Amino acid sequence: MSAVRIEIDRSRCRGAGQCALHAPELFDQSEEDGMVVVLDDQPPPELLERARLAERLCPNSVIRVLDDEQSRGGPAG
Repeated sequence: MSAVRIEIDRSRCRGAGQCALHAPELFDQSEEDGMVVVLDDQPPPELLERARLAERLCPNSVIRVLDDEQSRGGPAG
């Protein structure tokens, strides 16, 4: 299994908190503005499904879970 990396676009975050609710090991919300905070941008394999769930549930599509190839701009897959 290839390594993955989590990227966020904090400028689009609206603080819905679905990421922190469904993957608290990986995400939190800032006390200052309620926006997403990534706790682990390179999650271990056992947390991959939680990262992908948070990506799917984010109402503003702020979260991207990328594998090594996608991170380098290569073909996905």
